[in-house]
Amino acid sequence: MGSEGGDGPAGATARATARPTRPEMQARLDSLLREHRVTVAVVFPTVGAILLVASAEGHLPPPLAFEPFLLLLGTLVMRSPLLIGMAPLIDRRAAVGVTVLAGYAYAIEFAGLRTGWPYGEFHYAIDLGPTVAGVPIGLPVFFLPLVGNAYLLCSLLLGRRARAARIRLPAVIGTVIAMDLVLDPGAVALGFWTYPGGGAVYGVPLSNFAGWVLSATVTVLVLDVVLDRAALLERLDTCEFALDDLVSFVLLWGAVNVYFGNWGAAAVAGLFALGLVRADRFDVPVGR
Repeated sequence: MGSEGGDGPAGATARATARPTRPEMQARLDSLLREHRVTVAVVFPTVGAILLVASAEGHLPPPLAFEPFLLLLGTLVMRSPLLIGMAPLIDRRAAVGVTVLAGYAYAIEFAGLRTGWPYGEFHYAIDLGPTVAGVPIGLPVFFLPLVGNAYLLCSLLLGRRARAARIRLPAVIGTVIAMDLVLDPGAVALGFWTYPGGGAVYGVPLSNFAGWVLSATVTVLVLDVVLDRAALLERLDTCEFALDDLVSFVLLWGAVNVYFGNWGAAAVAGLFALGLVRADRFDVPVGR
């Protein structure tokens, strides 16, 4: 009788082997990330910066220098706080929106590589892994979190003012441009990609930032449509690690820019660090 009612050994075994529900899986992932926040948000970007600089300076042998699998794996690990933090908000509508944005990322990159529009003429200078029509398949992992982090940071810093699209949209776009002022000079210095015509900002042309105005606008408009803002703000209140990917961004790209003497870009990275402190998010527990 006990086993039929689910209270005996058979019932206990069934419960133990049952597929976890989505809330249970989310709770496990949240707990795992909280336990390893320092590793993800501090150790990985620190080691990553050292390996990237060593690769650029020729201190690593070719099999390891800019190894594409390690680049993608390290990026995914550093992106994990954002991915796990946003996971509860991804319903069917949001999943469709993210898929549309991934498609947009591929399309705009394809156009940029072949026409120079909208970012300016550029080409990849190292292997970033498997490609489709010359575009790295990992592109959404690099592209979407840039805007996602800006979106979350502005939501926190603006508070109630973020409810107004006329304030939220330009604030997020400006934040994305500021992030690219950190990312692109560092990437060019490392040799990730190059602009043959050079540029006014550490070798990056102004057209690149104009292109990001377009891409950031498209991405923010889609996120506004597909995300539940009330649920987003509630998740941010309870998920202290949601912006740890931005912590990694500051540490990795700030360090790279300092090494190559891109002091303006490094200073912008410092401003992001201050923004994270103000948002009470630069709080990775040292004891963990």
